[in-house]
Amino acid sequence: MKHLLTRRTIRKYTQEPVSDELLNRLMNEAARTQTMGNLQLYSVVVTRSDEMKAKLAPAHFNQPMVKQAPVVLTICADFNRTSTWAKCRKAEPGYDNFLSFINAATDALLYTQTLCNLMDEEGLGYCYLGTTVYQPQQIIDVLQLPKLVMPVATLTVGWPDEEPALSDRLPLESFVHQETYQDYLGADIDTYYNYKENLEENKNFVKINNKETLAQIFTDIRYTRKDNEAMSTTLLQTLVRQGFLPHNILLQKI
Repeated sequence: MKHLLTRRTIRKYTQEPVSDELLNRLMNEAARTQTMGNLQLYSVVVTRSDEMKAKLAPAHFNQPMVKQAPVVLTICADFNRTSTWAKCRKAEPGYDNFLSFINAATDALLYTQTLCNLMDEEGLGYCYLGTTVYQPQQIIDVLQLPKLVMPVATLTVGWPDEEPALSDRLPLESFVHQETYQDYLGADIDTYYNYKENLEENKNFVKINNKETLAQIFTDIRYTRKDNEAMSTTLLQTLVRQGFLPHNILLQKI
């Protein structure tokens, strides 16, 4: 993976098509990634038509690359296929529960990352859309996903038409713990976040938003408590509808 250290998020693409042959080869190669019980608990929905991309766009807050990219891939946690296989082979599946969702989601995200690495090596550009789990029911309806299938990741894919700067990353010592987890002191935070907070673009971002710190950009604007709680409720409701949680889960006190 010689391009890993120069990986960029690409949001602008040329109109050169991504061939079925190339995409299918990469998706097939990505299937060699780790998977629970060798069950491959994921499915990928490939969207190429302008009509279908337009239908998916609202679920991703109408980010332009959803319509502009030649290909949109929706990667789903899928226990439907495995459950159907079990039923067809005189076995009784027990995968309509939260643990099974976590296992399938882990499989799907591992597959997604491997596919991203393979696309990097081919020179393809992509953008990982975290919005997939914000309004999942819209995606489920558009893609006609059955129960026990849940969208967990989306990639817009195409040939790059931009070369953005590399995103900053925290230093190794900020996230690696030896033997046991060592909690963070204020002095640690000062050290680990110094570079990020003093990047000119981030300092400007704080200024134009009339905030005091970069952290406030995330807590007050980008990922607010209000939005997080509302979308958490939506996510739980969708998991109920898709059969991964019991119908009374929202009424229970934990």
